[in-house]
Amino acid sequence: MDIEYKTKNAWTKLNRKEVMDFSEQYRQFVTACKTERETVEFVQEQAVRRGYVDLFSDEYKGGDFLAINDNKNILLFKEGKVPIEKGINFVVAHIDSPRIDVKQNPLYEGADIAMFKTHYYGGIKKYQWVTVPLALHGVIILKNGEKLSVSIGESADDPVFMISDLLPHLAKKQMEKPIKEAIVGEALDPVVGSIPVEDEKEKSRVKKYILNLLHDKYGIIEEDFISSELTFVPAGSARDVGFDNSILMGYGHDDKICAYTAYCGLFDSSNLDKSAMVLLMDKEETGSDGITGSQSDFLEYVIEKYIKMKRIKDLSARDVFHRSFSLSADVNAAIDPLYKDVFEEQNAAMFGHGIVMTKYTGSGGKYSSSDASAELVYLVRNLFNQCNIPWQIGELGKVDIGGGGTIAKFMAKRGIATVDAGPALLSMHAPFELASKADIYSSYLAYKAFLGKFTSKK
Repeated sequence: MDIEYKTKNAWTKLNRKEVMDFSEQYRQFVTACKTERETVEFVQEQAVRRGYVDLFSDEYKGGDFLAINDNKNILLFKEGKVPIEKGINFVVAHIDSPRIDVKQNPLYEGADIAMFKTHYYGGIKKYQWVTVPLALHGVIILKNGEKLSVSIGESADDPVFMISDLLPHLAKKQMEKPIKEAIVGEALDPVVGSIPVEDEKEKSRVKKYILNLLHDKYGIIEEDFISSELTFVPAGSARDVGFDNSILMGYGHDDKICAYTAYCGLFDSSNLDKSAMVLLMDKEETGSDGITGSQSDFLEYVIEKYIKMKRIKDLSARDVFHRSFSLSADVNAAIDPLYKDVFEEQNAAMFGHGIVMTKYTGSGGKYSSSDASAELVYLVRNLFNQCNIPWQIGELGKVDIGGGGTIAKFMAKRGIATVDAGPALLSMHAPFELASKADIYSSYLAYKAFLGKFTSKK
């Protein structure tokens, strides 16, 4: 028996063909699903094909179900052999990612250039988002009530959008500023056009041209932007990185990488003893507030609805929660060899060494943390070892350097014993993040094992 703790490179333990095949399917998913709405629609379609029925529909009579909340959350439930009174094995992830949101009165003109005013979403390094091709995604509700879905910039024939930056010849003062201040939030306005209308008496000729174009092509009037949800995201497909194609570069790995591997793990589980649920949430990057965030009562409502439909007496959602366990499926940070000084290497995650279990999150002093018990960590550790799944322990950076939070504390607040587990990324929250394909597949194996095999005497 080896008495020292050592992690191993996951590529030495996994079947490489299986890793590559699974990662190719994920690549297609993360390329297609850049917003919460797109992700919910995609997952719903996959679930319906596998026999999941909408809990809120007249067709549901029992068995596996899905439930959707405000187009931005989706919950997938698979019934086990033992009654729900014994609790549920949860895997919960989020499907929102840092981005550039369009304001409700966005279109303006300056120096004969039309631009959109924006408000960035989530924790970003603002300088990373300038001079990269952007695509516009979202929905607009027109004056007549029609809902118009928008996706411009992903096809080879589409135009893209871009936020300009100051040329280095004139950027002396900008380059003397701290990097956090070099690009300000109000300067994250993408260019959307430059042709003027012919009428020289028109005050804002380029803006008017864009409005005419949008009206002629889509039926949009300027007031329609008020009832819209539009966002700029990096344009283009997820791509392989490296001579060996071992890494996947994509937008929104945080946290669609966990969403995808979780629901695939659920779909591929069978003959469950305990019921299992995958919950994909919104607003994690901004505090999990609002009707679609993890602090909402969507989960309680679904459980109560299910209990009522099953006619189970003397059982509450709280009873179920306090007998349940959860993996908070979210990414961690891998040691970056270019920036090793911010990591405490003995307790940091290694890229390509499998899924990362994180006992506690939060920042200096463990503030805003969910801290899993030693008993729960043991049970998950034992499960991963028994299933021969590549895994490692890890935390986010040196104690006084920074930190981060996840959905874990909101599951724990409900009485659900929760520990974090997800792959480690490079360049987290950048327009394009890097993920090891071995870690992607390890996460799938881990979530599948937890949903299908995790047991406890709790």
